Amino acid sequence: MKINSILKLSLYLFLITPLLLSAQKSASGISHSFFIAGPQFTGIIGEAGEVVWDSKKVGARDGYVLKNGNILICWGDEVREYNKKKEVILTYKKSEASMELGTAVRLSNGNTMITESGTAPKIVEINKKGKVVKSIPLQPETDNIHMQTRMARKLKNGNYLVPHLLAFAVKEYKPDGTIVNTFSTDYKSFGGREAQTWPFTAIRSKNGNTLVTLTHGNRVVELDSDGKIIWEINNSLFEENPLVDPCGAQRLPNGNTVIASYGAQKGIKIFELDSDKNMVWTYDNYRAHHFQILTTNGKPIKGTPLK
Repeated sequence: MKINSILKLSLYLFLITPLLLSAQKSASGISHSFFIAGPQFTGIIGEAGEVVWDSKKVGARDGYVLKNGNILICWGDEVREYNKKKEVILTYKKSEASMELGTAVRLSNGNTMITESGTAPKIVEINKKGKVVKSIPLQPETDNIHMQTRMARKLKNGNYLVPHLLAFAVKEYKPDGTIVNTFSTDYKSFGGREAQTWPFTAIRSKNGNTLVTLTHGNRVVELDSDGKIIWEINNSLFEENPLVDPCGAQRLPNGNTVIASYGAQKGIKIFELDSDKNMVWTYDNYRAHHFQILTTNGKPIKGTPLK
């Protein structure tokens, strides 16, 4: 029986391995392992395309693999942190039926930052016991709960960078809720509001620029400190038309940009561009709302992920 089982497993691996490998494609030999928060799968994919870790709960919106190996995940109804034994060691649940949780980020002080959309949209910071220790009111300019806020992040200066979809703006908030800067994404050159260039993920780079995915408008832009577009991609640049509701994004240490096409039902789901906008890597299996690139060709991505 043991021999038969081994033979069956070997045959299964022989048949399935090419399918796993085909999900990642790169003419330059790039392979990644990465975390996916998505509607079909939430967990970690290895460089060979295999499932390394599975949360067994789909529909996640955001998440991080932390430096200590724990995994922090945000769903619309709750946030969980798993340890290496896959035990849930932190849980934060929404307090109202009409509320949505949008993102979860582990901060340098050990707190966890979470966005809450609802009648009183806000960012909260919770401590290790799940208790709210800070609350920052937000101004999304809409009562549409699902479209109020997405990938908010805390900046090194202590402020918060928050994309507001139906406000067509990325706003920077001080800890008291004061707005100190606003970048509009209501670009007339893109067709204005008719193009539905909703900001989804906003990433502040060390040089002060801000990378923004414009979901539904199928564009990604990089803005300077004045909000001027200095880099932009859209489907006219690619034969594959890979931008289908781009949601998550990550800027890698080598300057490459990785983007998730959340709306892609088939074809490319995640892809990587170099600084010259050449497509150097693609993944076409599970859809991703957001993600985190963990390794490249066996080497861990260093530093705090820009995502």
